[in-house]
Amino acid sequence: MQNTHLKAHKDPQTLAQKLIAKSAGLERVGTEDIVTCKVDLAMFHDSSGPRRLKPMLESLGAKIWDTSKVVLVLDHYVPASDSQSTQIVQFTRDVAKEWRLPNVIDSQGICHVVLPERGHLKPGMLCVGGDSHSPTAGAFGTYTFGIGATEMLGVVVTGEIWVKVPQTLLMNWSGALHRGVCAKDMMLHMIARLGMNGGAYQAVEFAGPAVQKLSMQERMTLSNMSAELGAQVGLIAPDQVTIEYLKNTRNDLSEEWIKEALRHWHSDEGSQSQLFEFNASNLSPHVAAPHSPENSAPVESYGRERFNVAYLGACTGAKLEDLRAAAQVLKGRKVASGVKLLVAPASAREQRQAEEEGIMKCLIDAGATTLANSCGACAGYGFNFSELDRVISSTARNFKGRMGPASVDVFLASPYTVAASAVRGELCDPREYLL
Repeated sequence: MQNTHLKAHKDPQTLAQKLIAKSAGLERVGTEDIVTCKVDLAMFHDSSGPRRLKPMLESLGAKIWDTSKVVLVLDHYVPASDSQSTQIVQFTRDVAKEWRLPNVIDSQGICHVVLPERGHLKPGMLCVGGDSHSPTAGAFGTYTFGIGATEMLGVVVTGEIWVKVPQTLLMNWSGALHRGVCAKDMMLHMIARLGMNGGAYQAVEFAGPAVQKLSMQERMTLSNMSAELGAQVGLIAPDQVTIEYLKNTRNDLSEEWIKEALRHWHSDEGSQSQLFEFNASNLSPHVAAPHSPENSAPVESYGRERFNVAYLGACTGAKLEDLRAAAQVLKGRKVASGVKLLVAPASAREQRQAEEEGIMKCLIDAGATTLANSCGACAGYGFNFSELDRVISSTARNFKGRMGPASVDVFLASPYTVAASAVRGELCDPREYLL
């Protein structure tokens, strides 16, 4: 794609290439190059962290290379719901003290939401996370991807990781979203078009006027669900929206740094990427039928689908912006008889903000039950759905057996559509409630 507002470069690089080159200490990298990168931040949680890393570190007689560059989040097994969860949570807390980790976020929300919320991200970083949805951080112009326990062991011992420079898939969104249509619908549409392996080990970059108009939290949803495309990272070039968010979470951004970040961290004109064009103005709310995000289609293409559970939760569907969206639909209304509306705000801070704005009262008045600030049902921890439940959910995945028994049918949708379907008792277009 030609970015006419950018100056031509003698040796143009994509945003992904620039981020990798910086971390590798190189001026440039080429697609398919394999380079060793210094890691700016490593995040792991109570499932992927101490219980897996401690035995391996002890067997090597090794220690963490730099505890200031590690963030540990307790979000999967909290609040502990059984004896196994209790043991894992206690072990995690004990090891955090033993390792003297300075950055521990305990029972305050989902890792992908609290990480930027606590100011741990900024453009130009290369980060790794012990969770498949770690690409969420790419919304801030960071090269961030998920890794397994063995790779994490190498990172926490050496502070480095090798990266094969990927091709960039450029998702260019023209036009503007209509009211009641949001980033979740954009992602479900892209996944339907490209498939869950459409971006396998590639760098996905989201761009265009429709993306630039999104809030940071909506951008986080795009980057988060690049994982459902099979991508390694989901990047968005930082702009003034990014900077304004960061000013509320960090106090180390000089005007000189901001100017340089905005000047440098974008794909150069003429850089090589595979272009995919989308028009936000033509987009309808999308819904993914069981049992894959790939089974996505416009809401109007479905017949009568009834639900007994509506779930607003997860890092893709219960951030403050998501709760606000649901409240627009639910204000002054009640959920249908026989439908349970469950709300698990993505972080404690955002729940407090939603309470101050009257959002939580709106949801509760409509009939919602509030759950803990954790991964919860999304990953099948602590709370599961019951046999034969039919669920409409704001989560990122609906694989069979992920959120309860194999008999549970989970449909994925935006917070708008989840809320509207809770009111109707069956699948419906949320725009009917936003006139």
